[in-house]
Amino acid sequence: MTRLLLDQGLPRSTAELLRRDGWDVVHVGEIGLARATDARILQYALDEHRCCVTLDADFHALLAVMSAKAPSVIRIRREGLAGQELASLLQSIWMSIALAVRQGAMITVTERNIRIHRLPV
Repeated sequence: MTRLLLDQGLPRSTAELLRRDGWDVVHVGEIGLARATDARILQYALDEHRCCVTLDADFHALLAVMSAKAPSVIRIRREGLAGQELASLLQSIWMSIALAVRQGAMITVTERNIRIHRLPV
């Protein structure tokens, strides 16, 4: 099952839209982590077996420095996406990244491509 944790800066409405389609998604703002550090958010994702979705490059840096094997992190490099746009983007790329997410990866999504780096880096 798809289990995602959406970081601050991403629309909360995305979580609701994806939940309607059967995804297990929470937004940090829904669980009291809106002001948490990146390290705390990664720990929550690890503890709850969730893939973190973020706009923040620091998550990838933290994973690399820690030589972490998990959690997977999807960095969206497309700012200004509305809730429906982000939900549609995640749904459209999921089949191409699902295996990497399950195995542990740092994934970067741009307008032109998807880059996947297996963990640990």
